[in-house]
Amino acid sequence: MEQYYYRRIYVAVMVMRFFLQFVVVMTIKQVEVRMKHNSNRTGFFVYICNLSAGIVFLMIIVYCTQPAFCEEKSQEYEPTKYGLGLIIGDTYRAAEDLNFIMVTGFAQFDYDRIWPHPAPDSLYFKVEASLGMTTSPWNRAMASANIMACYYLDFLSTDHLKPYLEGGIGLIYTDFKLEDQGLKFNFNPQVGIGTDIFIGNGQPFFLALRLHHISNAGLHEDNRGINSVTLTFGRYF
Repeated sequence: MEQYYYRRIYVAVMVMRFFLQFVVVMTIKQVEVRMKHNSNRTGFFVYICNLSAGIVFLMIIVYCTQPAFCEEKSQEYEPTKYGLGLIIGDTYRAAEDLNFIMVTGFAQFDYDRIWPHPAPDSLYFKVEASLGMTTSPWNRAMASANIMACYYLDFLSTDHLKPYLEGGIGLIYTDFKLEDQGLKFNFNPQVGIGTDIFIGNGQPFFLALRLHHISNAGLHEDNRGINSVTLTFGRYF
């Protein structure tokens, strides 16, 4: 038991170290961009989105390092779940006025099945891919691939609802560039809340609300971000 406890501590420290390094680099890059362009248009949302995703992820990691979860689990894993849904996204800055719609599919795995260290039963690892297009102000293609950590809040679950927190990052391609955006290939950090919805005896539905960010993390001197709120609705199969 002690061995697993210290291994969890080590994993948590490494994750926190990586996250802090990432935030420092992002902050420096954004300050450089803002000083160069003398503009307040970039930076703020990426801090909020990355910090929120990091806080959710670190809370999960710290929770996982508690001694109560350091006993070895059996090798029986939760079944892998697959889902298909529709994403509706809307930027909240009037200057962008960008809306999009995407079809998304994902596979959700028991966390222990993918990563070689113990984790609480409520933690899952999700791999998702999405394809769609903007609906205004023009029609342009979008495609993304993301990995997410998903933690179910069992203490809030009911017979019909099973809420969860999720956060992660991925890559996204947009067949357009806004002014000062720089690249068509960008990073895509997201953080959100959602719930599985159980109706009848069939497979459950799901509903999720996320903060959605697109930027190149300073890989190009022009790094205007696209900041959206997305609503996803779909069903497991």
